[in-house]
Amino acid sequence: MNTAPLYIDQRIKFRNFGNSNYKSREIGDAMRNLDAAGIIRLIYPSTDVQVPVKPNLKKSPRLQLFNIGLVNHALGIQGQLLGLKDFSFASNGAIIPHLVTQELISLNKYNNKKPNFWVREKNQSQAEVDLLFSYKNKVIPKEIKSGKTGSLKSLHQFVNKANHPYAVRVYGAKFEIENSITPEGVPYILMNLPYYLGTKLPEYIAYFVEISIDYSALAISLAFCKSS
Repeated sequence: MNTAPLYIDQRIKFRNFGNSNYKSREIGDAMRNLDAAGIIRLIYPSTDVQVPVKPNLKKSPRLQLFNIGLVNHALGIQGQLLGLKDFSFASNGAIIPHLVTQELISLNKYNNKKPNFWVREKNQSQAEVDLLFSYKNKVIPKEIKSGKTGSLKSLHQFVNKANHPYAVRVYGAKFEIENSITPEGVPYILMNLPYYLGTKLPEYIAYFVEISIDYSALAISLAFCKSS
């Protein structure tokens, strides 16, 4: 547990975890016991872009501690956080994805369901989207940025494969919905959500998806702009 906070917002390997001499099976058993006890959460990836989202337990998971306070204490940054106006500067931005994931987990307190993240792992071409959120028959990709800007390359890879135009960015700026397009020419609608609205994600996604947006008109407009 003293080593675990050093790996927040990272995928982990069980074998030799924390530079130990333990084998994969030994560390895996210990991690799964801690997961079952609710002390940590092993967040597994999925390659699905449509429902149902199925976690791939053979791939490396991300490590999520039960409480952000445990992370802050273990890293010795409580005092630093008290003086920060922007959490993006804490632990090189790793605190923000951990905090937002914790907020999402807290919404599933009755069924103990864990979120998943999305991966596309090909030779010399990897992509990873921070979280997936299922809404009705759609899987909404959710990218978490530690500041006000940041690359959306992985999000674009998901959008290119998805059967809907919706995507979410959680970041350190104001709420905004914008029309966008991937480098491959696929139009989509991006909802930018401030960090502090993490626990309101289901309500905002419902609003986002259900509002009357003429997607056909959007697609035609973006295609026209691209060709002109």
